[in-house]
Amino acid sequence: MKMREHLKQRYGVILSYVGSILILTSVVALTPLILLLAEPTEATHAMAFVLPAILMALLGMLLWLTLRQKSDVALSVQEGGVIVLISWLFVVAFSAWPFITVTGLDFSQAFFESMSGWTTTGLSVVDVTSAPKSILIWRSIIQLAGGAGLAILMMSAIVGPTGAGIASAEGRSDQLVPHVRRSARLVLIIYGCYAALGTVAYYLAGMPIFDAVNHSFAAVSTGGFSTRTESIGYYDSILVEAVTFPLMILGNLSFVTAWYLWRGKFRTVLKNGEVRLMAFVIPISIALVFFLTCQELYIGLEKSVRVSMFEIVTAITTTGFSTVGYGDWNAFGLCLMIALMLIGGGTCSTAGGIKQFRIYILIKALVWDIRAQLLPRTVVQPRPVWDGNRRSFLDDSKLRAIFVFVFLYLATYGLGVLLLCASGYSLPDSLFEFASALGTVGLSVGVTSAKMPVAALWAETIAMFLGRLEFIVVVVSVMKLASDVRASFKTVRKEHQYA
Repeated sequence: MKMREHLKQRYGVILSYVGSILILTSVVALTPLILLLAEPTEATHAMAFVLPAILMALLGMLLWLTLRQKSDVALSVQEGGVIVLISWLFVVAFSAWPFITVTGLDFSQAFFESMSGWTTTGLSVVDVTSAPKSILIWRSIIQLAGGAGLAILMMSAIVGPTGAGIASAEGRSDQLVPHVRRSARLVLIIYGCYAALGTVAYYLAGMPIFDAVNHSFAAVSTGGFSTRTESIGYYDSILVEAVTFPLMILGNLSFVTAWYLWRGKFRTVLKNGEVRLMAFVIPISIALVFFLTCQELYIGLEKSVRVSMFEIVTAITTTGFSTVGYGDWNAFGLCLMIALMLIGGGTCSTAGGIKQFRIYILIKALVWDIRAQLLPRTVVQPRPVWDGNRRSFLDDSKLRAIFVFVFLYLATYGLGVLLLCASGYSLPDSLFEFASALGTVGLSVGVTSAKMPVAALWAETIAMFLGRLEFIVVVVSVMKLASDVRASFKTVRKEHQYA
C-alpha cells in the first residue's frame, strides 16, 4: 500500500510538470500567427496552429491543476528523465498537427518532420517550394525552441528544485550560475541575442527578411532547416556564408563556454578541451577535403576553398546547412563528413553527435594509457582535463561511462545502417544518412524524402530522438517507467490476494 501511494504521489508530480510544459508549449504553437501581420493570406492556415495549441493548453491545465503538489518536490535524475521523455513525445506529436492539416503529410511523415525540428536535425520530407510560409516559420520556431532545450528552459524556470534533475536528464547538467532559474534565463538571453543578431546580419548580407529570420533560427540552433531546396547554396554569396560561420560555431559551443565568451573570458574559453579539439580538427579537415575532394570538383580556387570550409564546419557543428550536393563527392570526402557528423558538437550545446568532449577524453585516455605503459607500475598518473573554468580529474567510473556511451552510440549507428540497407538503400548512402539522423545533423544524400519506406522513416525518427536526448537518458527512463509499472501491478495483485 505504501509503495502504491508513493508511486501515485511521484507520478502525480511528474505528470503535473508535464502539464506545465504543455501549457508553455501551447504558447510556442501560436507564435506562427505573428506572420499574419505581414502575410494576411496565411490566415487560412491559422486553425492548424490554434487547435493544437488549445488542446495542449487544456491537457496541460488538467494535469497541472489536478496533480500539482502544494510544496515543491525535488525529483531524482531518473524521474526528471521520465518527465523529459513523456514531454518530448507529447510535444512532438502535437507539433506534427500543422504538417498534417496544411501540407497533407501522413502521421509518420508529420511526426518525422516535427521530431526533426525539435531535435534540431534538419532532415525534411516537406516540399519547401510549395509549403506556405506559416509552415516554414513553424519549422524554424520549433528548431529554435528545441535547440535551447525544451525541458530545461521551461521546467527550470518554474519548478524550483526539480529543474536541476531535468537539466541533467536532458544532457545539460552544466549551469551558467548556481541558481537553476537564473541559469535558464541567461541561456534565453544569450540564445535570443544570437538569433536577433543573426537575423540582422543575414538581412544586411542580402537575404529577404523572411529568409533571414528562418536561417538565423536554424543556424543558432544548429538545426539546418532552410526555406530553399538548395539551402545556403541557393544564395551563392560569400557574405551569407560569412554570416553563417560564426552562428554555426556559436551554436556548437556549450552554453557554459558561450557564457565565458559572452563575459570576455577568452583564456578560459581557450583552455576548454572541446575548443582545442575544434581548433585542431577543423583546419586539418578543411585542408584534407580541399586537396583530396573539392579541388578536383569545383572550378576556381575560391569556390573550392568556400565549399571545403563550409561543409566541414556544418558537419562538425551538426548544423546541416549546405552549399553543394554530395552526389559527385568521392569516397574520401564522404567518409570524412560521416566521421565529423559522428563526432558532433559541444556538450550541453544545441548540437548532437557523440560530442566533442567525449572524443577529447578518448584521445586523452589513449595518451594516458600509452604513457602508463612506459612508466613504472608504482607511479600514480593523474588524469586532468579542463572543463569550463575548472580543472577536474577523471576517475575510472567516468571513463567507463564515456566508453559505454560511445559503444552504444556506434552499435546503434551500425544497426540503423543495416535497417536502411534492408530498406533498399546502398551502403554508402545508408552510412551517410543515418550518421546525419543519429547526429541530428540534417545533411542528406537524397535518401530522406516523403517517398522513403515507413520503416526507414521511423528508424531515422527514433535515431533523431536518441541522438537528441542521448541513449542513457532514454534507456534509463524507459526502464524506470517499466519498473514502476511492474511494481504498481505487483502491489495491486497483493491487495487482491489479501482482500
